Amino acid sequence: MDLGLKDRTYLVTGATRGLGHATARQLVAEGANVVVTGRTPESAEAAATALGPRALGVGADNADPAAAERLVAAARDRFGALHGVFISVGGPPPGSGASGESANTDEQWQAAFSAVFLGAVRLARTAAGALPEGGVIGFVLSRSVHEPIPGLTLSNGLRPGLAGFAKSLAGELGPRGIRVLGLIPGRIDTDRTRQLDELSGDAEAVRARSSATIPLGRYGTPDEFGRAAAFFLSPAASYVTGVMLPVDGGARHGF
Repeated sequence: MDLGLKDRTYLVTGATRGLGHATARQLVAEGANVVVTGRTPESAEAAATALGPRALGVGADNADPAAAERLVAAARDRFGALHGVFISVGGPPPGSGASGESANTDEQWQAAFSAVFLGAVRLARTAAGALPEGGVIGFVLSRSVHEPIPGLTLSNGLRPGLAGFAKSLAGELGPRGIRVLGLIPGRIDTDRTRQLDELSGDAEAVRARSSATIPLGRYGTPDEFGRAAAFFLSPAASYVTGVMLPVDGGARHGF
């Protein structure tokens, strides 16, 4: 199937590694141009070099109020247009909601809100003003959208709100022919997932138990997520909007 991605331009945040990088790699493989971001210019440029001449690396912090306008301008200046954005933000630190030694602090809540929620909202809002008909805004969400994850109270508090924003935005932008959707990764074998598994003190046991609850019986790979993302960001998925789609090997048991 031709996904229709050739010479289209996408902005992918948090794309120096993990799910963002895997998605950018698949977009480039299908002939798209990508602007990839990382927290530092050095990491972003290294990621872009690995992706080849169709990629531009720009250092940016999602929490920076000026980042959205700068990134959209960079895509237009380098490639002449912008057709979609894929907003991937590293997960906030673990912690509990109650008081105590493991509780997340006010400072952690504020930092997570600025990066995970407000930064994503700001970028989506800015991109919406720049995208043509047929454009797309995608969010990398979390299974905490549907069910709280023990020990990840910040994510439990923020990701469902971001899903609600995405759904609202899909309704508002639909008449302009712009799609909005979210992808919900399950157990994908990334650095973040391995870090969370190691918090138990026995990562191998956690992986075995988690794999046993997944109908496909294993963790996914970043490339599997990236291929799914490339499809849903492409014109081939032109009638898919306003949905939060699990990419989780069947781990979500609800419809």
